[in-house]
Amino acid sequence: MNIPFHHAVIGSAEIDEVVATLRSGWLTTGPKTKRFEEEFAGYVGAKHAVALNSATAALHLALEAIGLRRGETVLVPTMTFAATAEVVRYFDAKPILVDCKEVDFNIDIGAARRQAELAVKRGEKLRGILPVHYGGQAADMAGVTALAREFGLKVIEDAAHCCPASYRDHSQAPWKKVGSESEVCCYSFYANKCMTTGEGGMACTNDDAVAERMRIMSLHGISKDAWKRFTAEGSWYYEIVAPGFKYNLTDIAAAIGIHQLRKADAFRTERARVAARYRELLGGIEEIILPSEHPDRQHSWHLYAIRLRLDRLTIDRAGVIDALKGAGIGTSVHWMPLHMHPYYRETYGYKPEDFPVSAKLYWEIISLPIYPSMSDADVAIVCDTLIKIIIRNTRK
Repeated sequence: MNIPFHHAVIGSAEIDEVVATLRSGWLTTGPKTKRFEEEFAGYVGAKHAVALNSATAALHLALEAIGLRRGETVLVPTMTFAATAEVVRYFDAKPILVDCKEVDFNIDIGAARRQAELAVKRGEKLRGILPVHYGGQAADMAGVTALAREFGLKVIEDAAHCCPASYRDHSQAPWKKVGSESEVCCYSFYANKCMTTGEGGMACTNDDAVAERMRIMSLHGISKDAWKRFTAEGSWYYEIVAPGFKYNLTDIAAAIGIHQLRKADAFRTERARVAARYRELLGGIEEIILPSEHPDRQHSWHLYAIRLRLDRLTIDRAGVIDALKGAGIGTSVHWMPLHMHPYYRETYGYKPEDFPVSAKLYWEIISLPIYPSMSDADVAIVCDTLIKIIIRNTRK
């Protein structure tokens, strides 16, 4: 038996599109990328979509486009992947870490406000906030937006887990797709994401100037649409207007993305099925806390992160993971909070207790397998194996 942590669902449509792209002779950024951008923008309801080689690139270009400068500061959740904060450091700016809420692992707006107030008192120039939608459940964007207005912050969303995911501010409000209330929203199409291009990302915005700046900076700061230089409507002449980067997405990757996007809603439905099955089979196990879906959220279920009640067990999180691995079941941990990593400890002097909620959660969480092609029988095997491990190691 082997149940991997993730399995990408790639069908004949993606394969045929890639083959057609290879036969076309146009492999790098070109017409397929343009088509992918247009369809993605339409899907999420954004005016502009800029296809890039990663969500990290999208975050980096978003911060560059808003004019982040050396010595300035940005609010970043500590419960996130390295990319969310490292892009701030690319500018020699300072990420101000913020604790999360225990209920959904998303940024705690009250804690963010306290950190913002302290930054202002220290005389720091606070420029932005980077909310992360943990696991695919939208953060409190009403709270983020209010905080941004109060402190004059730009909002750059890390929506790496969120295609698709929606939210509303209250039960009577209309549904909104993640990304509708920020300067830029950044998505990931990495191999294990809800939809994939293998490697890739997208930056979405409604701001014409921001979109144009990101396009220019995504390919060496070239002043003209680079791929059109090699078409009948283009010109060989270009100018470098800024020291840009090499962040463009290829047509080969976009060929996959075009069809993955068309399946995104179906993928979400299947992930929700797996999540519901987990809840059904694990709901009565007192030694486990299951993730919940807020009633005003439509979760993408990129992650299914459970928590262990360690005070009821004679085994720690690592022991449970090893036992599952021994049974052929892949798992992961999302994530060690940033303030517990050596770089942030040594650079800023953080201690685990500085962000107690995130620090506590870290030792308890395990991400179980969840992907569209995971069968109910697979879920049952994972749950049965986990329950047996729990029973063997429950405190008497």
